[in-house]
Amino acid sequence: MTTNPAWRVTTARLRLEPVNWADRDDLIALKTDPRAFAMMLGGVRTPEQATAELAEDIAAWGAQGFGIWTIRGQSTNAFLGITGLADRPDGRGIALRFALWPEVRGAGLAREAASAALRYGHDRVSLPRIIAVSRADNFASRTVLGAIGMTESGSFSRNGVQMLVYESLGAAKF
Repeated sequence: MTTNPAWRVTTARLRLEPVNWADRDDLIALKTDPRAFAMMLGGVRTPEQATAELAEDIAAWGAQGFGIWTIRGQSTNAFLGITGLADRPDGRGIALRFALWPEVRGAGLAREAASAALRYGHDRVSLPRIIAVSRADNFASRTVLGAIGMTESGSFSRNGVQMLVYESLGAAKF
């Protein structure tokens, strides 16, 4: 499957590509691994759930011009994780998401990828508001969200767990 080249994003160290069927095995490995996906909305997936989500994510790119990217190393092409923008099923809005392999955490890659996805949403798709939701006890995620300029704007409880809502408001276009 070929994707619109305008949907691709590169940073100093990373290449973000819209997910496609060739990524299925990498996505199943990531989403079925509790080290990478236990704190994500919906938690660890089955291979069948990961495949169904891939189909939905591919469709979102065609319908909306944004969605989930794979994160790959610029020089190595290694699959490092995912980031992107997706409608939250609870109606809170378009949300920034990211999940990386534990082995690559701590090097600023989540911040680099999430920042690129956030800029894409505001600058290339003109989304006026992008949110992110993090467990209150997920300090690594909260650190990334703060580092890319998102601010805490609310909270709610999900299954007895305190969740924090962060937001980023795009610059007004005149």
